[in-house]
Amino acid sequence: MAKEITDNNFNETVIQSDQVALLDFWAQWCGPCRAIAPIIEELYTEYEGKAVIGKVDVDVNQEIAMQYNIRSIPTILIIKNGEVVDRHVGSTTKAVLKAKLDKYLS
Repeated sequence: MAKEITDNNFNETVIQSDQVALLDFWAQWCGPCRAIAPIIEELYTEYEGKAVIGKVDVDVNQEIAMQYNIRSIPTILIIKNGEVVDRHVGSTTKAVLKAKLDKYLS
C-alpha cells in the first residue's frame, strides 16, 4: 500500500528524502480520487526503493494541503530535493504519471 503521508511525517518522508516523491492529494469522498487509487498502488509497487509514492488525505492533513495550495483533488505533486517539480490536477493515466516520474529519476 502506498505510504500514508501526514502532517507529522511529511518533512522526514518527503522533504528530507534523497528520493523523488510522487504524492497523491485525495479524500475519501472524492470519486476521481478513488478512480486513480489503483494506479497509485501500482506505482508504489513498481517504484519501491526508487521513489517515494505516497497519499495525502487532505481532510486529515490540511497543513500540507494548504502549504502546497491544493485547491482541487486529485492533485498529484512530484517533489525532488524539497521542491515541487511537477503538478497534475484531475484524473490521469498510469502512463502519464510514469512519464512524469521517470523524467525526475536521474
